[in-house]
Amino acid sequence: MSSSSTGDMARVEKELLARWPESRLEPSLTRISALVDLLGNPHRAMPVIQVAGTNGKTTTARMIDELLRGFGLRVGRFTSPHLESMRERIVLDGEPVSPERFVETYADIAPYVQMVDAAGEHPMSFFEVMVGMAYALFADAPVDVAVIEVGMGGTWDATNVADARVAVVTPVAMDHAEYLGPDVTTIAGEKAGIIKADSIAVLAHQQPGALDALVRRAIEMDVVVAREGTEFGVLERRVALGGQQVRLQGLGGEYDEVYLPLFGAHQAQNAATALAAVEAFLGAGAATGPVEQETVRAAFAAVRSPGRLERVRTSPSVLIDAAHNPAGMTATVEAIRESFDFTRLIGVVGAVRGKDVSGMLAALEEICAEVVVTQNSSERALPADELGALAVDVFGADRVSVSPRLGEAIGEAMELAEAGPDDALGGSGVLVTGSVITAGEARTLLTGRRS
Repeated sequence: MSSSSTGDMARVEKELLARWPESRLEPSLTRISALVDLLGNPHRAMPVIQVAGTNGKTTTARMIDELLRGFGLRVGRFTSPHLESMRERIVLDGEPVSPERFVETYADIAPYVQMVDAAGEHPMSFFEVMVGMAYALFADAPVDVAVIEVGMGGTWDATNVADARVAVVTPVAMDHAEYLGPDVTTIAGEKAGIIKADSIAVLAHQQPGALDALVRRAIEMDVVVAREGTEFGVLERRVALGGQQVRLQGLGGEYDEVYLPLFGAHQAQNAATALAAVEAFLGAGAATGPVEQETVRAAFAAVRSPGRLERVRTSPSVLIDAAHNPAGMTATVEAIRESFDFTRLIGVVGAVRGKDVSGMLAALEEICAEVVVTQNSSERALPADELGALAVDVFGADRVSVSPRLGEAIGEAMELAEAGPDDALGGSGVLVTGSVITAGEARTLLTGRRS
């Protein structure tokens, strides 16, 4: 990257970050609708596969992208939040867009963003501008299909200005209750807003109340529904080196001997959901049979999901994971139990305000001998001392250390991992988790490279 590109990228990032953050919402599609109208409706230039839900959205979107490209389609992918670089959010042909293209796209839409800012009661948010950039870039590319991850909720999310051909909903759990509702049924009702007339709804396994809300919306829209456990799902899986081997039931038939280089039952379920979404998009079903098996196998074998139970160091092993709510943390804990043989695991936890931190810590307590609490660089970061008090309630004072600087916290955790009894040598590990921001910052510290 040239120095001029670096400077331009830094300037654009600064301007974007000066806008309302993703944590501040004014639920409305008014501003994003005005922007895409001024831009010539780029969101209608390509079919859209939209992914909503509480956990697993980003990984499922990555899987859908990999599968579609395997079938020869040009794909644009929009996900959030990012781990390390803002450019990760807008992906073209499997790679984050270049700094030059990111800056060019921002420059192209900036005058229209300013017009929307001037005309409304509130200026456009960071997330709304990013969505506008993604749709504009994908239309200009052009792409054959856009895979779009919802930011929060569904109905009022800025991505929902588009009408998805395939509407995917990953498992719904409690998160962002202050914005989305007090229970999973209400939250699912908000996420169900991505299901629209003429779409196909692909629903991962859901809690009963959530499933009721999603199916109710599908009936109202009179759309075809594919449900995990009924029309598609995981038939079999076993632990394999570096991941797992799975047999999947798709809409068009069975897919066997599929290697997935990711850990945990939840990742197998994400794979089944992604496969069903791609089958639905390609028109595959019981009448047509499965899509090309070798293409599916090759695509899943190539899937990577940085920051999702990713091993970034050995001796001791250091894993980073972006789990940020109790449901996600429970899935992470189950995956570690299944796929890793740690005799001593130390947790490093950095969280943000507004999350069920005690619920996450309770899940971690089952597998972590000790925990080092820290804080990330976010303005919303929960101070280490406050997090420490919550951790003491769960772990007890003798199993909790407080280290406000993330790098120092990781170093302390590595020392604690190696300080166990002799029979723990070789089986010690560190898990850095608690938020996407913590995972991203740890990844940069530990690898020196960006995802």
